Amino acid sequence: MNDEILKVIEKVHRLLTERKLTISVAESCTGGLISHYLTTLAGASAFFEAAVVSYSVESKEKILKVSPDLISSCGVVSIEVAKEMAKKVRLLTQTDYAISTTGNLGPDVLEGKEKGLVYIAIDTKEQTFARKLILKGDRESNKREAALQSLEFVIEAIENDKKDD
Repeated sequence: MNDEILKVIEKVHRLLTERKLTISVAESCTGGLISHYLTTLAGASAFFEAAVVSYSVESKEKILKVSPDLISSCGVVSIEVAKEMAKKVRLLTQTDYAISTTGNLGPDVLEGKEKGLVYIAIDTKEQTFARKLILKGDRESNKREAALQSLEFVIEAIENDKKDD
């Protein structure tokens, strides 16, 4: 693990611990890497509640209760599905924050969507944020980059949450 990733992980740990916040994760394209990063350092049990790796359409529908109609109309690689995944895992785990990822890491086109297209979403009790990423690397580097940018998005969301200050 490189120093950049480690610094981001340390910052996420610090922010969640200091603010006594909890987080859960719903991962598709990142396949558990965000959860791995969150649990790399000791002390994650203070804030990390749970993760669901819902790689298949069926698991998104059955475990997370993402609407089949939403998946049918928008596709699994969509900002709408990313938002719904984050909302559903936060409600399931009753955490302060939840983050989700869905996308196409490559190498082929999926649902007519190019390799490197990833959506990440964060859900809180008050609102849902989402971001579109266009990644240019190979499958493995896209996965690492999506996980890293997801954690950076968590930092941004927590730091911008003025009610905790």
